[in-house]
Amino acid sequence: MSTLHIFDMDGTLVRGSACLDISRHLGQIERVNEIEQAWSRGEVGHVAFYELCLPLWEGLTEADVDLVFAAGEWIAGVPAVFADIATRGEYSAVITLSPQFYADRLLAWGAGSVHGAEVYGGIPPIPEQVMTPESKIDVATALMTRYDLGPDDVIAYGDSASDIPLFEHLPKTVAINGSDSARSAATITYEGSDLRDAYALAREHFIERPCAAAAD
Repeated sequence: MSTLHIFDMDGTLVRGSACLDISRHLGQIERVNEIEQAWSRGEVGHVAFYELCLPLWEGLTEADVDLVFAAGEWIAGVPAVFADIATRGEYSAVITLSPQFYADRLLAWGAGSVHGAEVYGGIPPIPEQVMTPESKIDVATALMTRYDLGPDDVIAYGDSASDIPLFEHLPKTVAINGSDSARSAATITYEGSDLRDAYALAREHFIERPCAAAAD
């Protein structure tokens, strides 16, 4: 049986958030930081977040997104981990609340699939196309069906409260530089700056050790 590795993006693969980085590039960081803080306090919902942000991103171009992505503070080893997963015949996916148009750049780094909010600068969001923490479960379930896998065949990696619903849904989870709540919800935790180390820890704990025990 194969394994599906599901990665959060903001805070897990990249420090900070795509929305803040985009807004900084466009000179809108102060306003969007206020919106994001209100969202983190539960004062602004997921759809309302984009209703407030997207007008500030009007005129955002593909070239802008390329620049923001390239300047992101990415954890080391992301392409190497995607490559190793593919070489083993396993599957990788990134599920994020951030815009699909930003996260799609991870496909060039080897991500098997990418799933984010279908939103666009200057265009009002369609509520059904905005991702929520609960949406991550729906996407994960669809991926399991696609690859004929069950919950025991999935490892989820995340860092914050938005990952907790998925962590509670799956038995194999890794908090990477996680918040207190994410660490409490995760099966194992990793603190550091290299995804290869977090991935190796997950393989040892969830794949190699159980296989060795079964062989005994």
